[in-house]
Amino acid sequence: MFLHSVNLWNLAFYVFMVFLATLGLWDVFFGFEENKCSMSYMFEYPEYQKIELPKKLAKRYPAYELYLYGEGSYAEEHKILPLTGIPVLFLPGNAGSYKQVRSIGSIALRKAEDIDFKYHFDFFSVNFNEELVALYGGTLQKQTKFVHECIKTILKLYKGQEFAPKSVAIIGHSMGGLVARALLTLKNFKHDLINLLITQATPHVAPVMPLDRFITDFYTTVNNYWILNARHINLTTLSVAGGFRDYQVRSGLTFLPKLSHHTSALSVKVLFVTLTLFLRCKQLQLTTVRAFFDLIDADTKQITQNSKKKLSVLSHHFIRHPSKHFEENPAIISDLTGTSMWVPVKVSKWTYVAYNESEKIYFTFPLENHRKIYSHVYCQSTMLDTNSWIFACINSTSILQDYPSLSHLVVYVPSVHGSKFVVDCEFFKKETRYIQLPVTHLFSFGLSSRKVVLNTNGLYYNLELLNFGQIYQAFKINVVSKCSAVKEEITSIYKLHIPWSYEDSLTVAQAPSSTEISLKLHIAQPENDSHVALLKMYTSSDCRYEVTIKTSFSQILGQVVRFHGGALPAYVISNMLLTYRGQLYSLFSTGCCLEYATMLDKEAKPYKVDPFVIIIKFLLGYKWFKELWDVLLLPELDAIILTSQSMCFPLISLILFLFGTCTAYWSGLLSSASVRLLSSLWLALKRPSELPKDIKMISPDLPFLTIVLIIISWTTCGALAILLSYVYYVFKVVHLQASLTTFKNSQPVNPKHSRRSEKKSNHHKDSSVHHLRLSANDAEDSLRMHSTVINLLSWIVFLSMPSLIYWLKNLRYYFKLNPDPCKPLAFILIPTMAVLGNTYTVSIKSSKLLKTASQFPLPLAVGVIAFGSAHVYRVPCFAFIPLLLHALCNFM
Repeated sequence: MFLHSVNLWNLAFYVFMVFLATLGLWDVFFGFEENKCSMSYMFEYPEYQKIELPKKLAKRYPAYELYLYGEGSYAEEHKILPLTGIPVLFLPGNAGSYKQVRSIGSIALRKAEDIDFKYHFDFFSVNFNEELVALYGGTLQKQTKFVHECIKTILKLYKGQEFAPKSVAIIGHSMGGLVARALLTLKNFKHDLINLLITQATPHVAPVMPLDRFITDFYTTVNNYWILNARHINLTTLSVAGGFRDYQVRSGLTFLPKLSHHTSALSVKVLFVTLTLFLRCKQLQLTTVRAFFDLIDADTKQITQNSKKKLSVLSHHFIRHPSKHFEENPAIISDLTGTSMWVPVKVSKWTYVAYNESEKIYFTFPLENHRKIYSHVYCQSTMLDTNSWIFACINSTSILQDYPSLSHLVVYVPSVHGSKFVVDCEFFKKETRYIQLPVTHLFSFGLSSRKVVLNTNGLYYNLELLNFGQIYQAFKINVVSKCSAVKEEITSIYKLHIPWSYEDSLTVAQAPSSTEISLKLHIAQPENDSHVALLKMYTSSDCRYEVTIKTSFSQILGQVVRFHGGALPAYVISNMLLTYRGQLYSLFSTGCCLEYATMLDKEAKPYKVDPFVIIIKFLLGYKWFKELWDVLLLPELDAIILTSQSMCFPLISLILFLFGTCTAYWSGLLSSASVRLLSSLWLALKRPSELPKDIKMISPDLPFLTIVLIIISWTTCGALAILLSYVYYVFKVVHLQASLTTFKNSQPVNPKHSRRSEKKSNHHKDSSVHHLRLSANDAEDSLRMHSTVINLLSWIVFLSMPSLIYWLKNLRYYFKLNPDPCKPLAFILIPTMAVLGNTYTVSIKSSKLLKTASQFPLPLAVGVIAFGSAHVYRVPCFAFIPLLLHALCNFM
């Protein structure tokens, strides 16, 4: 019946939108590079020693604990406190375990063993009871205060030691990193208790899904504090993102804001790590441990207090040279002495293949003559040696353009035994190696492309990707290398460089080959930034390269889902509100209610919503309107928030509205089918029932049921009471559907008799509506209206489920959820659903409030987009208002 109310063209549209949404979801969940991390492992059996907390503290936080990680003999030795190492505190994130410290703790222990425990780190971990703080933000402040107490407890464990620490380093995973930043907002917290903060996959900018106001309030408090007090915050902070492979926390949310007064913050993207693999990624943990050991001050045997050195060490390991040891004052002068062979090279392009060389060789390139013709020199080697292999000779008498003190370039080839490697060098002019490649238009849909052919035999090229800087842009770059007279495969490296953020990526290919590179952004180009994204190509002189770029439609959809998927509930509810408005108005004007799907096709139009949001955003640019807005205490428009995050795209609202229409349709189909299935089960398990003989808005058990559910909401969890009310409402609708089915099956197959019977029933109904049997037509009208109400209620229940899940998981510690984000909504929604469960269209046709109730959903459909697209927790507030007015129509 539901499908019959939609024509084939509309059904084709809904199927097509499902296809587009599937393309976007596929790109988000599967359209990324392969995992670049190998898994870490234990060397000995891990042990987690519980640290005894003061009784008052343990009583105040019964669900939280503090542990010390250890393995083997180290664990045995440190069971007897105090400790002697350098304290590091690990904070798990959403649903995270304190045992996740194992990976980095084990690697750090092996590193300490390698240096005979000259220095070592003590890794502590907090047990947050695996709380779902990404779903419910009511305990974030509690976690922050507990971590403060843990830091003070940890430092007491070193009391009396010669090199007792005065601060701790913190590693925060996911929401644990935000809790660590929130420590600075506590009134009695001393900033010098933290000397270093490393966050992994932490959404610093905004929550992934703002499911309640406690999360957004917590974010606002933390970020505002860091912005307003940036001049006084001297905490070195490193934020590590996971790239496109991390589909749970997109990298754009992890980048710390670049504040003019806060120069100790650094944000980087590692090579394609998911949120769950962050803590087991061997490469990431090795890099972190190397950085920790390089940060040790030899005098204090603790992490250095020098902010410049800390930032330099982190930049060295996470950006410049991840496999080299950090040298604070590296030697810039080397003595090249001995009986080694010195070979002068005067050509501008040179290649040397070494194999089984028994002597060291120094190749010298005189710079004076080359400097007159060329501007740059580039050398590459396949030695994979971390030691120095390229030098420059000092000659104070030479007159050179850029480096007047350099006379020669020297390439060092060590003696090799059974190994083969190649060294290439070339001199070139900068302008000959910079090639412009404009990206294709967004609406080319991959049907057109642009190509660049590198005909010259150079080793290095920079392709400037013009007009590329927005997050909704996505392209595929195909690099085809064709090599002549080459017997062996040659390695080529393609580096995508984004100047305005640390989100560079490397692609290694063997030439000849055809290599595809995805081109899309985590962060849009700032307005005041004039840099150009580059594709740096480290190539072979024996190969010819063709670079083709074209728009990737599937990846554009992926960007839409990645950046705006959280706004979908607001657009679904907006569509449903427009449909609800159409049904109420048709009931007011014609006395009958049309099918949900038919009304969705007729009423759910983007031009009824988007223009109003655009006009409001435009008017907010005027001072007088902004002042009026503030006087009315209206919240900030979500479109303005998205614009500030460079996420506002003119067509994005239209795309999301169409996705919302599609979702609203299929959810309506699902709810209608569910009601029919449940009614069939009802009829199979229970004796068939009849249509109600009289219409009662308030049944005898309704007040009692309402009071019980309100008490449940007050004493336990508001979301639980909402769910129970929803079950009651669905039960009433299923019962009505079963009654109607029974009535139809019992009627004789005589159309004239049926119409005469309905006419007589309707005529009699108008004179004495509350004492007559409900007709089949009225029952069908009521079921059509209930179909829309169930859809709205289903989404309200769905959006309130996170707090219910959190409450159920922590039921052994807290019987009452406090604070409860759903309690105010539950107090209004419970009696509303109770009344609506006993409401029929015939009882509200003559209501004086029906016309007003039919007009309200339109502004609410606009409001839910204006204020709920970036704040999902506001969506139920817009959805329940027309339901309340619908219920009041029974009494007015």
